[in-house]
Amino acid sequence: MKFIRDSIHGNLKLDDFEIKIIDTYPVQRLRRVKQLGFSYLVYPGANHSRFEHSIGTLYLASSLAESLNLSKEEKEIVRIAALLHDIGHGPFSHVSENILGYSHEDLTVKVIKKSVIADILREKFQVKEITDVIKGKGILGQMLSSELDVDKMDYLLRDSYYTGVAYGIIDIERLISSMRIEKNIVLDKKGVQAAESTLLARYFMYPTVYQHHTTRIANAMFGKALKKLVSDGIIDPKKIYRYDDIDIVAICRKQKNGIAKDIIDRLDRRNLLKIASSIKLANLSKPEKVFEIDDRKIRKIEEEIAEDMKVENRDYVIVSMPEYPRLDETKIQVVDEYNNIAYLSDVSTLVKALENAKFDHAEICLYVPKEELSKFKKFELNDYFNLE
Repeated sequence: MKFIRDSIHGNLKLDDFEIKIIDTYPVQRLRRVKQLGFSYLVYPGANHSRFEHSIGTLYLASSLAESLNLSKEEKEIVRIAALLHDIGHGPFSHVSENILGYSHEDLTVKVIKKSVIADILREKFQVKEITDVIKGKGILGQMLSSELDVDKMDYLLRDSYYTGVAYGIIDIERLISSMRIEKNIVLDKKGVQAAESTLLARYFMYPTVYQHHTTRIANAMFGKALKKLVSDGIIDPKKIYRYDDIDIVAICRKQKNGIAKDIIDRLDRRNLLKIASSIKLANLSKPEKVFEIDDRKIRKIEEEIAEDMKVENRDYVIVSMPEYPRLDETKIQVVDEYNNIAYLSDVSTLVKALENAKFDHAEICLYVPKEELSKFKKFELNDYFNLE
């Protein structure tokens, strides 16, 4: 038995089997994968890792299992699944996932099955018991991946703490004590206010932290460098889970010349591209259409803009698409004193309003070098998208 001191949850107790899992390379690699990618360029304290988040999620999964009166075996399974749920994340977390098109959940299952972790798991469990939970299957899976799960609870608290942004503070104890099992995990009516605060936290954390304009620019630049490494055959995208942040930065720096090296040099100096134009999704009649635009069309638009505006280095004309503003918490199932079940958005006018405002902070952005910015004074990005 060992204890790990966590900045958010205090002393976390781990048994010898869990320590054995933690000491494997795939889990230790997470110490070198930043939770928030390039957010440290905006928030200097945002250097926390996927490893910290993983052990924090284990702790909350254990707390929820206790509250739901799950069996000893179920508690052990969900703790291990929580510990392993992010080992498929590539360098700089979601940045590489968005670029390469592989979900970290799928890669997580692959890593488990193809590494020493599978052999260790077989000492106590069937590997499928763990991977099914990571995939969100069953009640245990809902604890890790659902409208209201311990993964979200930990990252909101943790990201808020390390960035110094107060929006992510949520009442976890109230949430956990209000959750119970019907056919699915549901929320008792007494927990509605805590659920509302969680939704508000996510709503405000997105523009403030997760989609902060400076972070988006850095992420887009890194994505361009990573794509170059892949297209040149330097990195195999199917093996991205083997690399950490340090590996990718070192590979970029070792390039003799070219876009990958130049971008890392720029990121090192915080010499970032600038916003030349944007399209706010809230101003569109059908904002959902934006998410039907494929990568090929985006690349074509970048080339057209570079040619039309006579940009010297075309690699530095980057169109950044927004993430779909998912507000999963609106579909939390709430049960009242008569065992009637309704969605949170149906029992909370606040949540309904947030659901209607989900596109308020989403926008398509065009980034160019500072020295090219003067060419874009009268530029309209929507001339190339023709969105209504």
